[in-house]
Amino acid sequence: MSTVESFDSRGDANVSPEPTRFAVNVTKDALRQIRGGHPWVFDGSITKIKGPGGTTGAEAQPGDLAVVFDDKRKFVAVGLYDPDSVIRIRILHRGSPRAIDSEFIAEQIAAAAQVRLDSFDDSNTNGFRLVHGENDGLPGLVIDRFADVVVIKVYSNAWLRYLPWIIRAIESLASKFSTGISTVVLRAARSIDAEGYSVHDGLALLGEQPEGPVVFKENGLRFEADVVSGHKTGFFLDQRDNRRLIRSVAKGHDVLDMYSFSGGFTVSAAAGGARSVLSVDINPWAIEATERNLHLNRRINNVRHCAHEAITGDARSAMRKLTEDKRSFGVVVVDPPSFASNKNQVQGALRTYGELTRLACGLLRPGGTLFQASCSARVDPISFRQSVIESAYAAGYELSDLREMGQPVDHPVGFAQGEYLKAIIATVNRRR
Repeated sequence: MSTVESFDSRGDANVSPEPTRFAVNVTKDALRQIRGGHPWVFDGSITKIKGPGGTTGAEAQPGDLAVVFDDKRKFVAVGLYDPDSVIRIRILHRGSPRAIDSEFIAEQIAAAAQVRLDSFDDSNTNGFRLVHGENDGLPGLVIDRFADVVVIKVYSNAWLRYLPWIIRAIESLASKFSTGISTVVLRAARSIDAEGYSVHDGLALLGEQPEGPVVFKENGLRFEADVVSGHKTGFFLDQRDNRRLIRSVAKGHDVLDMYSFSGGFTVSAAAGGARSVLSVDINPWAIEATERNLHLNRRINNVRHCAHEAITGDARSAMRKLTEDKRSFGVVVVDPPSFASNKNQVQGALRTYGELTRLACGLLRPGGTLFQASCSARVDPISFRQSVIESAYAAGYELSDLREMGQPVDHPVGFAQGEYLKAIIATVNRRR
């Protein structure tokens, strides 16, 4: 029996296969936000919830349908209910009543996928995000494609009961990919309890269980994605455009790649003709993955002739040591993990960005290129830009030819919190 069939029968699951509909009333502020397009309703915003036969919210299960009405009993929106999350309702549809069924899910996934299919040349790039959660109308659901392997990542228990519908929608896309689709893998956020559905993080829901990394193409380069146990879905697809940008400026330079992870910027710089690349990451696995990704691209003359070295260790400590050793570079890439998971961490994150800017500027040769990114949604683009510019100035440097980059086409921004990735590239010189 396939995994999809076992989901359909799932006799051991404690959740009814068919969702129950609950009528929900929310605060005026929440109502205003829903009508304005916000995809979340928080637990404290619900004023009343009632199900069939007088049942209450205490009996609602993950994935039940929450139908939001205003005080005149007029339909406002419908979404997935999740009693295990502070985001109690994830809005799927608003405006006029609409059935939430397999056809609805298939339509949403197909529409999002078509935007990507129209945006990428499969012979050049076959790794991209098919569905970007809230920003594609499916809150808490991410779907990434890596060649013939598709990864579903769920950020809410509410999605687990709908996996059969999601898989069927993905299968219907297979003919549109030059590689087809051989495998669909489930990735679950740490807060997700998938065991009740007889599945777990990293499980192949369709096809054979991957025994190693999946190789895909990005801008003509080849990379590994650890779809079973890697970070997120296995590779950070959101920096694709910025990796291409670094490839375009790397020729003839010594490049420093901080927080290199699996070497996306390292390989791109090498392919662009960098004389050398130094990769720094605290995770030994990341350095090993970088070496493998370089090897995957050794057919490219520039990659074969690029000298590569690596440091396994803390980024800021490594940058200070490089400064002490009087090392210098023509291009410095600083792409750290998120430093602010809540609003109380924002100021600390900005101070850290500033420190990284000062260290990076000190390692750049006159007229060198600084690329610095932030993936913290809590940090807004203006504050990030100010932090970089002011920190460079305070350290005695000025930035010119500054450009700002955001998210690529497969990571659209559909609401304020959906804008998380921001980056700056600039030429750095000593202030006169």
